[in-house]
Amino acid sequence: MPSILEIDFAQPAGFRPLSLDLRTPSAAGAPVVAFLHGGGWLRGSRKVFTPGISDEQSFDRIVAAGFAVASCEYRLSGEAHFPAQLDDVDAALAWLQTHGSEHGVDAGRIVLWGVSAGATLASLTGLRRDDVRGVVDWFGPAELFAMAEYDTGEPPEQTREAQWLGAPAAMLPDAARLASPALQAHGAAPPFHISHGTADEHVPFPQSEALVQALRAVDADVEFHPVDGGKHFWEGLADTGPVFDRAIAFMRRVTAH
Repeated sequence: MPSILEIDFAQPAGFRPLSLDLRTPSAAGAPVVAFLHGGGWLRGSRKVFTPGISDEQSFDRIVAAGFAVASCEYRLSGEAHFPAQLDDVDAALAWLQTHGSEHGVDAGRIVLWGVSAGATLASLTGLRRDDVRGVVDWFGPAELFAMAEYDTGEPPEQTREAQWLGAPAAMLPDAARLASPALQAHGAAPPFHISHGTADEHVPFPQSEALVQALRAVDADVEFHPVDGGKHFWEGLADTGPVFDRAIAFMRRVTAH
């Protein structure tokens, strides 16, 4: 089991300190995964990779494959609206690039890996920077106007996306567009690995289809892995090993020297 360093990487003015947990393999010079948790931007913890999946099956599996993992906090929507979370991810990457070598990490080879809301942040960050080797997007919201049309049973102003933006997408169209990875795709995008369950009831499967279509339209490098019958957070999936192994194989490819 890898040791875990708990590190404060930033303190935005007027907010709590933000921390990351750094797990490193025994070999020095490992590429690093900057991990961003899910929870609808409303909740969640850097301590949990995916609800229902143990540390041994997730964080430790990635470290055993030769990667360092920095599981990073960001401000939740009750603390700050978009785009504050992107600033927090940038701050975490800046810390890794400045201090990673002190901990045996090669921050010149960073992959962003996010789940659900964290996948949206990972995708947006990858699309706005030129120093990210790749993005692993697991079932992330990708087009907020389409998400607003999805019936969650909640009033429009109380959806996860509206609370993150500060109002429904239709009321803040410029922000909603900037917060939608499928509307930010461009030809210089880093490689993407996108995986989504076809039976996801929280983030509809067409969200990832829209991102894949947008990336392929600009000739970006994108792998798409639909998981037949898969639900959100891989609920009900008998064996999550294959979905992790495909993502790890992608990371090996994009971080190869």
